[in-house]
Amino acid sequence: MQLQVTQRVAPARHCSRRPLRVNAVLAAPLPDTQKQQGVEALKKAALITAVKTPYLPSGKFDLRAYDRLVELQIANGVDGVIVGGTTGEGHLMLWDEHIMLIAHTVNAYGDRLKVIGNTGSNSTGEALHATEQGFAVGMHAALQINPYYGKTSMRGLRAHFAALLKEGPAIIYNVPGRTGQDIPDALVQELAAHPNFLGVKECTGNSRIGNYTQQGINCWSGNDDEAHDGRHHYGSAGVISVTANVIPGLFAKMMHGPPDPELNAKLQELIAWLFCEPNPIPLNTALMMCGLVRPVFRLPYVPLSREEREKGAKLLRAVQEHIPGCREVRVMEDDEFLLVGSAHS
Repeated sequence: MQLQVTQRVAPARHCSRRPLRVNAVLAAPLPDTQKQQGVEALKKAALITAVKTPYLPSGKFDLRAYDRLVELQIANGVDGVIVGGTTGEGHLMLWDEHIMLIAHTVNAYGDRLKVIGNTGSNSTGEALHATEQGFAVGMHAALQINPYYGKTSMRGLRAHFAALLKEGPAIIYNVPGRTGQDIPDALVQELAAHPNFLGVKECTGNSRIGNYTQQGINCWSGNDDEAHDGRHHYGSAGVISVTANVIPGLFAKMMHGPPDPELNAKLQELIAWLFCEPNPIPLNTALMMCGLVRPVFRLPYVPLSREEREKGAKLLRAVQEHIPGCREVRVMEDDEFLLVGSAHS
């Protein structure tokens, strides 16, 4: 595969950061009753999309393409978006551009859908600072992950989340496949008593979701392939979805409507392809093949192989009428993709 690569080195996200510099209208504090109403509305959001962050050839954000994606999400029944999540490549952003994107989303769309900023970190201090900034620019809630790589003890997990929940409404994110550490049931049960606890994005399966919901603990499925059954058979609030970037209307139908096992079964092959390599590689490639974003990757992500793109093209064409904004699905040539090492030099 021959790909265009710009030879610049980006500062690693876990290293020393540039200071946050955000030009945005700060959000006015809400009365307590309005805050509580907002919390209850967030808990009922059935379809939240972990929205893709598109790029210009320079590697900087393509806000026009981002706005088109968000507009299409709203038009097709999505209740909220995660900004700068794993899918949105928040880990490849500097904090100043991450907070800017949250602020932009709130200012442009905050009255039309819920804006949840992924302001978590494996550093509690860093997560606190980013979360403060996110709420200052108006995000409705935060997504908070447990410390990854440099894992901590149970007491450390408890202290980490307790500190972050003081900042405002939050969804706790349990994805041991990425963090290397599970958040135990006993700790989730403790955290659920906090007034700012919205629920858990749970990626370990529907059995666990069912166990939580039986205890009155709010959950969103973190697995698109299990989301339909999680919603209709295990009591989840809904899903925080990757696939909804491509087919938001079909996921809205499954999350907002009655059980539809036939539709769910038809989508399984597409969902499996969208996770054939680590997320967000297949999703990025799919949106580029559909002409919805420019074919620009921030490294270390690279496009799927041509063989995988050919498989995906057949699956995408089968649902093309449900991909908003897609006029054509192309396999694309290898040299059409641009890989960018840094947008920050």
